[in-house]
Amino acid sequence: MLFSDNPRVHYKKAQLAEVICQFRFPAILSIDAKEPADFQEAVRSMFPRYAIRKDQPGPKITGLGTPGAKLETPEAITNYHFISADGRWKLNLTRGFISLSTIAYPGWEEFGKRFDLPLAQFIRIYQPSFFERIGLRYVNIFSRKALDLEGEPWRELIAPPYLGILSAEDVDEASARKCAVDVEMGLDSTCRVKLHAGPGLVKTNAPDAPKDPEVKFILDLDLYMGGQLDPRFAAGGLETLHGHSTALFQGAITDRLHSALEPQ
Repeated sequence: MLFSDNPRVHYKKAQLAEVICQFRFPAILSIDAKEPADFQEAVRSMFPRYAIRKDQPGPKITGLGTPGAKLETPEAITNYHFISADGRWKLNLTRGFISLSTIAYPGWEEFGKRFDLPLAQFIRIYQPSFFERIGLRYVNIFSRKALDLEGEPWRELIAPPYLGILSAEDVDEASARKCAVDVEMGLDSTCRVKLHAGPGLVKTNAPDAPKDPEVKFILDLDLYMGGQLDPRFAAGGLETLHGHSTALFQGAITDRLHSALEPQ
């Protein structure tokens, strides 16, 4: 089953590595023109730490298929970072998007509250004409070791549509060096999802961190809607995406894994 109508629950041993919410909008050049002091002042109580970084997009080919085709390097994008005191929450602002991410997801209601003020202040200060894309992404990384499930095959923990050939009983998962499911599909008339599911080794960005030898299962759900989306309906759009994420997640895990995550 790809979708489930099981009710949403909170898990004591949730395996979320990161949750990201992003709103894309037509470029607002005034964001690049000067540091966003007014915006910082509006969110500083929640995100007191500040940093600025230049992000360099990858090169792209223009004029492909013509005699004038050439490789161009886009200009660097100024990315303003507003970070919580404990470093677990990060608000990003560029001329093309605003996003909130966390590595310590407390639940949907609290996540939404954290974004209410920054989004409202962004709309007040910069007055975007519309949003081009609203996205909500959940990156789950399941560790059998952390869940006391060592020795359990993935087919006992993850539903078959998300496993590919690993769902077959005659396939030894240890012999499969690579097996992943990558799907992009519509969820309703307005929402879509890019889904990645599969086992793998997880790298850490921390310097000198030891390599983690455990094979974990990655379930990456990137839900989004696009078009010319009225800023007044931004919150409603997020709620719709979240509703789809619950059905997808519950459909991806078996009863065995559900129990191991310790629903509350």
